[in-house]
Amino acid sequence: MRLLTLEEGEFAVRYARAVIESHLSGKELILESYPEIFNEKRGCFCTLHTYPERELRGCIGIPEPIMPLIEALREAALGSIRDPRFPPVTLEEMDHIVIEVSILTPPQLIEVSNPKEYLEKIKIGEDGLIIEYGPYRGLLLPQVPVEYGWDVEEFLAHLCLKAGLPPDMWLVEGVKIYKFQAQIFEELEPRGKIVEKKLTGPH
Repeated sequence: MRLLTLEEGEFAVRYARAVIESHLSGKELILESYPEIFNEKRGCFCTLHTYPERELRGCIGIPEPIMPLIEALREAALGSIRDPRFPPVTLEEMDHIVIEVSILTPPQLIEVSNPKEYLEKIKIGEDGLIIEYGPYRGLLLPQVPVEYGWDVEEFLAHLCLKAGLPPDMWLVEGVKIYKFQAQIFEELEPRGKIVEKKLTGPH
């Protein structure tokens, strides 16, 4: 899988905003052309933050590569304004919201013989995680532990909580944990310059 160029990343963020704003204003978005890479099946997330406070306002995505990226991006963008954790986003709010798009690699199961091995196999600032246990499922993007300053153990605990499980559930046999990476593009201000966000974490 090749990485997106900055131009393609800029397109992704601008497209997510166009999808949201056209939907909220009741208009149909006509997309005449887009970069070829958006026909590839890839997972993605759309995250909304308030500006300038940078507080989370919505974050929804399609974790697996099950549809062309252009479609996944549309679904994620529309989902982000209806994140059940928050009131629905209004058109007026979009003047005070910055958009972040994360393009994901396919999730890969982390193979361990002992759950303690997760602490060695997960890298902060690089890996996002998905946990599965029976009907329970939770996902955290790679930027989350960086933003909160978590170590791997804290990352795993919060991943469990996200799935509605006790924080030490990652130690239990039968739990599956997958990791993935993300390429992240974000607006610096509403409708402003778009940059690729580089994560840093202890290695």
